[in-house]
Amino acid sequence: MKIKQDILVILSFLISTGVSSQVVNTQPPKPVLPVPSAAQMAWHEMEMNAFVHFTTNTFTDLEWGKGSESPSLFNPLHLDAEQWVKNLRETGFKTLILTCKHHDGFCLWPSKYTDHSVKYSPYKGGKGDVVKEVSNACKKYGLKFGVYLSPWDRNHAEYGKPGYITYYRNQLKELFTQYGFVFEMWFDGANGGDGYYGGANEIRKINGATYYDWPTTLSFVKSMQPNVIFFSDAGPGVRWVGNERGVAGETNWNTISTDTLFAGKAGIEELLNTGSPDGNKWVPAEVDVSIRPGWFYHQREDSLVKSPEKLFQIYLTSVGRGSTLLLNIPPDRRGLFHENDIKALKGFREILKKELTVNLAKGTAVTAGSYRGKSKVYSPGNITDGNKNTYWATDDDVRTGSFEIDMGTPTTVKYILLQEYIRLGQRVKAFTIEVWKDNSWQKVAEGTTIGYKRILPIRPITTNRIRVSVIDSKACPLIANAEVY
Repeated sequence: MKIKQDILVILSFLISTGVSSQVVNTQPPKPVLPVPSAAQMAWHEMEMNAFVHFTTNTFTDLEWGKGSESPSLFNPLHLDAEQWVKNLRETGFKTLILTCKHHDGFCLWPSKYTDHSVKYSPYKGGKGDVVKEVSNACKKYGLKFGVYLSPWDRNHAEYGKPGYITYYRNQLKELFTQYGFVFEMWFDGANGGDGYYGGANEIRKINGATYYDWPTTLSFVKSMQPNVIFFSDAGPGVRWVGNERGVAGETNWNTISTDTLFAGKAGIEELLNTGSPDGNKWVPAEVDVSIRPGWFYHQREDSLVKSPEKLFQIYLTSVGRGSTLLLNIPPDRRGLFHENDIKALKGFREILKKELTVNLAKGTAVTAGSYRGKSKVYSPGNITDGNKNTYWATDDDVRTGSFEIDMGTPTTVKYILLQEYIRLGQRVKAFTIEVWKDNSWQKVAEGTTIGYKRILPIRPITTNRIRVSVIDSKACPLIANAEVY
């Protein structure tokens, strides 16, 4: 009886607000598979994450250590993880991914499975634990924490043999059980070649597709932390974008069929860059790029730090094309972010605030030629209501459509931001943007995919009305948000 009474109360409320028949009669759109998991949605919403490359390479001036480096080289006398994290938080980053072990095999935590670690370095008299310092700083300042553990190890004597896989999994267990929640695990495709290998000093080659037994390894990690996101060339959580220039494809599908991807395949980088509209898995692209020419700190690059303007352009070609930016900032030999890097980050943040803070479309009137079942639940007003969980939708058999934003007062416009409701899949295949100028509609931009977020820079133009037209879509389009700057 209590349940029936509750239902009557709810229906009474819906009738009083005039939306009951719309809710009852208008079914929500069916998802266009595949769709993102909850962890992947959280990853999308991070938008800007940071990479931190730090190891003996910082002290040897190398990018790839050989594995023979003595732990005695590692001695950052002023290491301050809170300096890293505080600057990242203040400039808008949401996650820090640390190179806990790079290809040289040196471990930034006192792993009990090797002597090649901070435990045998002069750093804090062998009592230091950089991974703990960074994870604690992330907790203090509200950043997510991620780990990079290189599959390749140029130091370990067993690399290329079965024993190394046990070693690698033992180290994963240390990282995933001793340092709290790990948001993302990052591993790349550098596997095998010349190395120290415990003094063997030889070339070892492995079959990257089978040697690591990734399905078992990833299941092992999931058993410890079920919500971790895995990055690699092909995911399974997040894929490589196909370059290290900071550029996602102008066409950028979050979907891809991972069985089409393997190292060395012709065209692999282009496929990773654009994804595939027919992909059978949701594996979005992460845009990894360094603030410097190299990934580790080199004094000779102090004058070559990317400018704030360049970082903003990278933001537009990564976050602005539906990906997440992963920007590397390498600490110097002191164990600090260099002043030039911090200056660039802060300048970048100022440009972001200047260009993309005042949303001219917030709360403005929006009209559309049609909307789903003529229900307020799917009306065009959802596009500017500031609620990420509402969206404009058309009927199932309508795969095109347009909406118009009326800002009232003519204003100079430089950027237009669009977002799909990707929880039900990525849909839009082509769209155009027009502005009302000189008593006519003038096209100022066009594109293919939108996805989680698309930012389109346009030549500055004064207008009070903007029209977005979906020209082609995999199913009825779902637009959750539009912003104008």
